[in-house]
Amino acid sequence: MGGGDAWEPVQRVRTYEQVMHQIEQRILDGKLRAGDKLPSERDLSASLGISRASLREALRVLEALGIIEIRSGAGPEGGAVLVDSPGDGFVNLLKLQLALAHFDQNDVLETRVALETWSCWEAAYRANEADFTELAAILDRMDDDSITAAEFNTLDAAFHVRIADATGNALIAHMMGSLRTAIQRRMVDVYATLADWRETAKTVRSEHREILRALIDRDGDRAASLVRFHITSFYTNNNLGGLLT
Repeated sequence: MGGGDAWEPVQRVRTYEQVMHQIEQRILDGKLRAGDKLPSERDLSASLGISRASLREALRVLEALGIIEIRSGAGPEGGAVLVDSPGDGFVNLLKLQLALAHFDQNDVLETRVALETWSCWEAAYRANEADFTELAAILDRMDDDSITAAEFNTLDAAFHVRIADATGNALIAHMMGSLRTAIQRRMVDVYATLADWRETAKTVRSEHREILRALIDRDGDRAASLVRFHITSFYTNNNLGGLLT
């Protein structure tokens, strides 16, 4: 028998994976949409010919991935519902992937630079006065000398994510928010290594103000250039190697 006629090993697929596949396929085919409620456990397990325990296992995985929400209670308000807005599933997955070093730090840095330069360029032309007001308010809170390094980093992330929000591109904003949340622990660790993080914070705040000014001036090229320098210069100037700003 020739090599092309070789038999392939039969793959054993666990029951809950088959359930997930059917639900995923219905979503992809448009038969299930955001906000739709799945049949009750009793009805769905009977239709699939599986135990309720196996069904619950599949639903727990989908809930962890942020695809469905399990609502307590009986009747129309309870049961499994497909979420209608992005959840924390992607954030949690990305956070673990980064913690396990599945991605090179330079890849993470380049991804952030790509997202943020695009966001700044677009926000310069799409943002409105309310966006500018909120960005300025974040920077004013960063000027508070009584905040901790962790609080400063939280506001730092909020500033960058708010710029992405101002583009009006929900997917970019969600990706930016997920990435910043995923690297937040690393950011706090970086600041802990600095001899005087408040001195470094002065530079960060100054660069943030310049970025906001470029956005207000509707100068996309300058805003993009400033945020690129802002991201890359932090770890270069502080001799932090692959650690991210």
